[in-house]
Amino acid sequence: MRRSKGPLFVGRGARLKNPQLISHDGRLVIEDFAEVQGLSKHGLNFGNEVSIGRSTQIRPSSYYGGEIGEGLWVGDRTSFGAGCFIGCSGEIRIGNDVMLGPGVRLFSENHIFSETDLPIKAQGVERYFLTIRDNVWIGSGATITAGVCIGSGVIIAAGSVVTRDLPDNSVAAGVPAKVVRLR
Repeated sequence: MRRSKGPLFVGRGARLKNPQLISHDGRLVIEDFAEVQGLSKHGLNFGNEVSIGRSTQIRPSSYYGGEIGEGLWVGDRTSFGAGCFIGCSGEIRIGNDVMLGPGVRLFSENHIFSETDLPIKAQGVERYFLTIRDNVWIGSGATITAGVCIGSGVIIAAGSVVTRDLPDNSVAAGVPAKVVRLR
């Protein structure tokens, strides 16, 4: 672990790959069977009092070759529920006091598929920023797609698919997610 200040708790069966690229500013809890892969240009950077739920996967780079991903920044007191998937090959920044419910999925890249005479897999990917500001609650099973910015104080209903930016203090729901009211 690099420049880490504070205790690290790693659960049974949890795997940390490339731990020299993972840092934390205070207490970091990685629950049972979570997988945290540090291989990325800027590493994985966690604030204080961060918890990573059971069986969560954080993957900034593909295990099967290709470019190394950008990385992840997570603020203080942020928690990832059980079974989340964080695909941070593009840059993902998550603020303070963010709650990700069980099974939340974050993606920061999309496959290129414009050439119909080439397999999609051979066309590569485009990487995007994904930003989640402070004090956000993302309900169970929600998906946040590449290039989205979630404002401060936002609530996202369980099962929603967020494909567009959401303004501060909004409540969003649906597939695709739409603002249903303001807080």
